[in-house]
Amino acid sequence: MLKPRKFNIEDSNIANLGSDLEKKVRLNAAQGEEAWHEAGKKIGIEIWRIEKFKVVPWPKEEYGRFYSGDSYIVLRTYKQTPDAEKFSFDVHFWIGTESTQDEYGTAAYKTVELDDYLGGDPVQHREICGHESPLFLTYFKHVHLMKGGMETGFKHVEPKEYKPRLLHIKGKKNVVVREVPMKLESLNSGDVFIVDAGLDIYMLNGKQAGAMEKMKGAELCRAIDDERGGKPIVHVFEEDDKDAEKFWSYFGGKAPIHEAIPDTLPAVEKKLFRLSDETGKMQMVECKKVARDQLESKDAFILDAGYEVFVWVGKGASKEEKAKGLAYATDYLFKNNRPKTLPISRILEGGESDTFLAAFN
Repeated sequence: MLKPRKFNIEDSNIANLGSDLEKKVRLNAAQGEEAWHEAGKKIGIEIWRIEKFKVVPWPKEEYGRFYSGDSYIVLRTYKQTPDAEKFSFDVHFWIGTESTQDEYGTAAYKTVELDDYLGGDPVQHREICGHESPLFLTYFKHVHLMKGGMETGFKHVEPKEYKPRLLHIKGKKNVVVREVPMKLESLNSGDVFIVDAGLDIYMLNGKQAGAMEKMKGAELCRAIDDERGGKPIVHVFEEDDKDAEKFWSYFGGKAPIHEAIPDTLPAVEKKLFRLSDETGKMQMVECKKVARDQLESKDAFILDAGYEVFVWVGKGASKEEKAKGLAYATDYLFKNNRPKTLPISRILEGGESDTFLAAFN
């Protein structure tokens, strides 16, 4: 049986959907998309999973839990100020690292469709599994990144059938739980790790793990225990404990592991580029300084803030500038040896987010 084509980072932008004809087609499709009928009507978070080209509401009890074999659309509806007359929106399409091309392609297309349905007001974001933007992480108390999904046949199993898995808990303010390979190389001294063996749960606190990571690890162990009717036995160890043999047995015995891994990307110089076709040919030129007063309504601009790339589209930007901003931003990552998993957001003039404005400070 042929395996589905897996995620390709180069295909993860939504830039080539900008023609007038495509906008009309999308708007008509959006009006007929049942999933959007109540979207953006009230403040809060809404999530949909892509299932065989369809947009399916994700159960609220599963919010914050994402599977690497799937792709999702996440809508945040809010008011910029308490007395604002209308809602503001952020719409994210989240791509699992094992999501098929059909799934993440549909998520990208449907994200633009939802944008049209909401009047073109939302800020659009591309999110890659395991490399989520700080804004995305703030939506959830905790984020769980798990293996499996629709196409990979994920199903919940009974504890006695459970194949051991390794969970990695990391983060200071926003703690993220990821399922990682059951290998010694997955471990480090700066985080918390849980071996979930079904009826036995082994938690190891790295010697440099933070208080929030330890708290989240303990909370997750209790949640797993409750889910299985209190049957599992939870074992908690410190990295240097001599009686942690059961934990280390899943890795061939105790051995040296990596030191703590930094939470943040190394600091880089911020850069701002003007994207303009005023000369008859599209050109991307670096601005002399990174400042808000460089932005002009007639063009589009690309800001590399180090931790995220923003595409700002002026009200007077040409059709090509509006349509190609995300493509140029993605191309920029590849040609300048920047991390290809950096979040990319497209923002329209007048709808600037606090995150975008703060990037200039």
